Amino acid sequence: MCLGALVDAGVTLPALKKELKKLPISGYSLVSKKVLRCGVSATKVDVIIKKAKGKRHEAKKWKDVGKIIKTSSLPEHIKQHGLRIFKTLFEAEAKVHGEPFEKVHLHELGGIDCMVDIFGTLIGLDILGIEKIYASSINLGSGMIKTAHGMLPVPAPAVAELLIGYPVYSSDIPFELTTPTGAAIICGMKADPYSRPGIRVEKIGYGAGNKDIAHMPNTLRILIGEQTKNFKTAKTVTVIETNIDDMNPQMYENVMGKLFKAGALDVFLENIIMKKSRPAVKLTVIAEARDVERLTDIIFEETTTIGLRFYEARRKTLERTTKKVKTKYGDVRIKVSSLNGKVLNMSPEYEDLKTAAKKTGIPVKKIAVEIIKLYCVR
Repeated sequence: MCLGALVDAGVTLPALKKELKKLPISGYSLVSKKVLRCGVSATKVDVIIKKAKGKRHEAKKWKDVGKIIKTSSLPEHIKQHGLRIFKTLFEAEAKVHGEPFEKVHLHELGGIDCMVDIFGTLIGLDILGIEKIYASSINLGSGMIKTAHGMLPVPAPAVAELLIGYPVYSSDIPFELTTPTGAAIICGMKADPYSRPGIRVEKIGYGAGNKDIAHMPNTLRILIGEQTKNFKTAKTVTVIETNIDDMNPQMYENVMGKLFKAGALDVFLENIIMKKSRPAVKLTVIAEARDVERLTDIIFEETTTIGLRFYEARRKTLERTTKKVKTKYGDVRIKVSSLNGKVLNMSPEYEDLKTAAKKTGIPVKKIAVEIIKLYCVR
């Protein structure tokens, strides 16, 4: 479906075939045709595996896949993307099956078609000049799927592992609608889990799945365009909130420290009044979507809350850098914030001021005023 959507959006099949020949694999062909899926015109691309006499050797372990990729004549950046996607896939399979990374087998995913799907997608994205991928909420499907390990529930364990941090849902359609290969591409390419990025749409492509499902087009749709200026400097984040009225306030320092260490972008507390006029604290955490699950676990483990709220927000920040300057008090880091290359704010790092004050006995505020006057000039 990824290949179909890319071809539908303008990537030619001959261009795909030409680049895929740089992979040291054979025994397959690519075919493309236009089809209808629930009344929607889409492109169906199939990887046809040629019948071979005897047992066909296919890449089952990480060392096999890595060798194929590294010995290919593909551009280095495509090699690196491919290695990352397959490594992500192997790590997920190793975790769900409880096997060492080096020993895990991919079974269905170690075949030629999987290699072609992943590298064909990478090549197609490269041909179109795609720099960033955004993913809408992902439909997993439902029911059971037959695998080399037996019948497993949808989503397959590897799919669930790969999509941690991404918004997903399960429809009542009794099929697997997201495969490990598709999930690995989304995860391995670090797609931003945001369904409506600010772009000016230039091309649309529809890639068809095998089944023509009633009441829903079984297609993957891609929208391609240029990001709008404002969106380039704004980012979607997830806000986690909870109200707590029964916890020792001394514990918040430890909670906040753990949340920041686990990847929280910001953590803050507010005094509030809850029902029956009970004083309480509202804990708010701002996070990237991929970190939400981990941060949620920390909040439940480290606080007395019994429930959390989540919502998405847009976050726009200045460009921030840190420079170190030598002062008579020692090295002090200065945080510099700028917009389009123009410096708007400069401030010394408080921890460095505190260290200097402790060393010299001079009040923090006096050191801060002197350093700001000498070094923090716009």
